[in-house]
Amino acid sequence: MADNPRDDLRIAVAGLGTVGAGTVRLLQDQAGLIAARTGRGLSVVAVSARDRTRDRGIDLSGFEWFDDAAHMAARADVDVVVELVGGSDGPAKAIAEAAFAGGRHLVTANKALIAHHGPALAGVAEAAGCQLNFEAAVAGGIPIIKSLREGLAANGVQRISGILNGTANYILTRMYEEGLDFDEVLKEAQEQGYAEADPAFDIDGIDAAHKLAILTSLAFGTPVDIDAVHVEGIRSINSVDMAFATELGYRIRLLGIAKRTANGIEQRVHPCLVPADAAMANVRHAFNAVEIECDYADTVIHVGPGAGAGPTASAVVADLIDIARGIRLPAFGIRADDLKAQPRVAMNEHVGRYYIRLDVMDRAGVFAGIANALKDNDVSMDSVLQRGHAPGEPVPLVLTLHENREAHMAAALAQIEALDPVLGKPVVIRIETLPG
Repeated sequence: MADNPRDDLRIAVAGLGTVGAGTVRLLQDQAGLIAARTGRGLSVVAVSARDRTRDRGIDLSGFEWFDDAAHMAARADVDVVVELVGGSDGPAKAIAEAAFAGGRHLVTANKALIAHHGPALAGVAEAAGCQLNFEAAVAGGIPIIKSLREGLAANGVQRISGILNGTANYILTRMYEEGLDFDEVLKEAQEQGYAEADPAFDIDGIDAAHKLAILTSLAFGTPVDIDAVHVEGIRSINSVDMAFATELGYRIRLLGIAKRTANGIEQRVHPCLVPADAAMANVRHAFNAVEIECDYADTVIHVGPGAGAGPTASAVVADLIDIARGIRLPAFGIRADDLKAQPRVAMNEHVGRYYIRLDVMDRAGVFAGIANALKDNDVSMDSVLQRGHAPGEPVPLVLTLHENREAHMAAALAQIEALDPVLGKPVVIRIETLPG
């Protein structure tokens, strides 16, 4: 059912958590500004949430309530459905399918839904003559989807690098600036609401991987492939690594990186050492940042809040405004049928520099065994750092490596880990060179 551009855009909101309530509040508070900029009103007419009695700090009395969000999505007097319930399957997918089946547009902030089903849903939307918009799914208030899909549409992209998870960046910032250990900062972040009770989605890199997979599709015109993303989190990073990184002239950040290589597309999420004077090194606390390296616009850097009611609601409403204005674009910049599968580069083929931290017993002959393992696997070492001297006791030993193939580096580390004086698993942090 096509909306009439002379009437208000009629909106149904599924999910009234932080972002859902924020979206309704923004639409109410900015109604006059939005109408002036679009030439029509944007009116919420229906909502769906699990708890009708909860006080969300906004007036919901004028909206029709639905217990079944998918049924709401199919109602006859709605032009666009906003899906904010989350999750890659279940209710979220049912809502999307019901919206398109009824000829309704869909706006979502759900990165898991888009990472797992984006191209398929885009194809269904196109066949139904509907719009699928998901600006809020990546980097909160940063208009990164618009930048790739519209602002940089004339450019070929070589690489995307991003701080894509605010919780992880908040933890790493506190660890660096206050000399705290990971567990201590995580506990405080949970107490202050920066991290969930189960923080795995954020600190293990899963959230960033979903977002990177979406950006990769937009940048390179390929189907979203979440399974091709190499993912590592930040649990192994401690204050010792922060101190060594600082001494070496770096900061530690959890980055999502996608780049085009001669062998295909790399997609990886993991902690990185980045030069202390690079823009990414100076993005603090819960902020996100995305760098896009392209052929004509050179390097474009976006920095802003990556989560929260206001920034995310702003992105949701920007998508609604596009629909109200009659802007119709393919969800991934090109039609879903034109997304072409491209070779993906396995992580063991990656070539780069490395920071390695070993805990070793301080005794004669330790370094000889390490050096032999590197030599046996054709791995070239750059520097060695050791702080403290405690004969017969464990001490940290840091190596930095020149550019080496990941497979060779991993084989060398397996050999090193098996050495009797080496305690525990080596900590590996890849070194990335980024624009300043």
